[in-house]
Formats: sequence, structure tokens, C-alpha cells
Amino acid sequence: MVDFDKIWVEKYRPVTLNDIILDKRTLSVVKEFKDEIPNLLFVGNPGTGKTTLARILVNDVLGCNYLYINASDESGIDTIRHNITNFAQTKSFDGGVKVVILDEADGLTTNAQGALRNTMETYAKYCRFILTANYKHKIIPALQSRCQSLDIKPVVELAVKRCYNILKNENIKIPEEQKKKFIQLVKRHFPDLRKTINELQKNIIDSELCISSVNSDNELLEALYKKIASKQCLEARKYLIENEDRFQGDYDTLLANYLDFIYTSNISDIKKKETIAIIADHLYKSAFVVDKEINAFACLVNLENALH
Repeated sequence: MVDFDKIWVEKYRPVTLNDIILDKRTLSVVKEFKDEIPNLLFVGNPGTGKTTLARILVNDVLGCNYLYINASDESGIDTIRHNITNFAQTKSFDGGVKVVILDEADGLTTNAQGALRNTMETYAKYCRFILTANYKHKIIPALQSRCQSLDIKPVVELAVKRCYNILKNENIKIPEEQKKKFIQLVKRHFPDLRKTINELQKNIIDSELCISSVNSDNELLEALYKKIASKQCLEARKYLIENEDRFQGDYDTLLANYLDFIYTSNISDIKKKETIAIIADHLYKSAFVVDKEINAFACLVNLENALH
């Protein structure tokens, strides 16, 4: 039997809203939920606490009956719809709302998401839905429009503080030469706090933090640059889609990192300035678009044109 008290990521999993690391705006919105919630869509990178936040809402805030379903674990939409129907078709004993937590909803096919939309509408009177997704652009607009969407983004300074407090609580010593590496490790894996905590625990030897090195992987950025420079923009898009897990589908951060990468390249200062202007424009537009992947691809097209 697994001893969860020995696994830090489980031992320090948040149990109340005050434990959640979120930006002030998102946290203030969540704290407004009392006895009732709308359908919600939590979007964010893996390990940022989307599922934990959903469970805290139903357990700590609403105190209601809920059904948890991981879309990637089920055999298909028919199974999901059957389980939801059995749960949602009746009122709860106290007359309050029921909640279905559908984890990794972006893993469902377009047709399955369409069927889910119909199911949500059928049981709207008695049931609310909390969907989680790593990639918002993989959720069909019809589902997005029926949910209040919240971007789940931890704050890096709070993530560093949380990790430091975990080490302190576990009586782990941090030698002076390890302090910089500790900060680098947290920022390297940010915003995936789950992975960060696991990595910290793996680097403990005799109750002391012993991080050998923290290397950033530029392989993806180098490959992206080469494809853009060789006028293979379509191949660049295909490459990014196939490797979304390497940057957690966070196209905004990818573009920002690409900008940093360009600074160290040997292209002219004029081209670097054009690159800055193009990426800045698309990062601004990203705040208003539904599909960030398409916005990023448009950015790649403009970057390709700027290089030639």
C-alpha cells in the first residue's frame, strides 16, 4: 500500500482555497462562488492544480454531491454520457446542485464534445459541470460558450515560497551553493508545480538538497528556428503540434522563449528588432483569440517572412 505521507506531492496537496497558488484575479473570482456555480472550464498547464481546485470547490466550498470522470480513462463518450445520466437525472437529497468534474476534457474528440454539450443542456436544471483542459484550443467553441473559463496560472514567486516551505517543513537543509539551483529548478519546471515538487524530492540526499545541475532544453527552439529560417513554416507548425507536451501547449511562453533564443542567434540586429515587434504583436493578440495555436502559427508565418 502506498504511503501518501511520504510522497510530497500528495502530502502537500491543497485542501482549501487558501492553499491554492493562483493569481489574485483568478482567486478573487473563485472565492465569489458560494452556494451556486456556473459551468466552469479550468484551463492550464499540467500540474497547475486544475483538478485539485475543482475538488476543493465541490468539497470545501459547495459541499455537494459530485461525480468525477477522467475523460482519458473512459472508453468513449457513450460510457461518459451513461455515467453522467445516471448521476445527474435526479435531484440531490438536500435539493442543492450536483456537480460533474470532467477531467482532461480536451482529450475528447470533436464529436464527443458535441455530445457532451447536449448532455450538459439536458441536465442543466440539476447539474453543473467543471471541465479541465490543458489546451483551450482543443475545446470546441460550443462548449467554451457554455462555461465560464478561468486560466489557472500559479504565481512563480508563490511557487518558490511553497517549495521552500515544503523543504523547511521536511527539515531539509539547503546549502548556500544550492540556493541558486533551487530557484532555477522551480523556475525551470514552472508552472508545473507537481513536477517541481517531485523533482525536489528526488534531489534529497541525507536530508539535504543536492541538485547537480539545472539545464534548459533549447533543442525545440533550435529546431523551430531552423525550420523558419529554411522557409518550412508548415513543417514548423506540424513539429510544434507533435511536441506540445514538451512545452505543455503554452504557446505564449513558447513565443517568449523563442524571443530569448533569437537574442543569442547570429541574425542581424534589424532582424532581431523585427522579431521583437512580431512576437510582441502576437502575444498581445493572444489575450483576445480563442485558438492560441492558430495565433502562434500566424506569428511563425510573419517570422518566416521577416527572415527572408
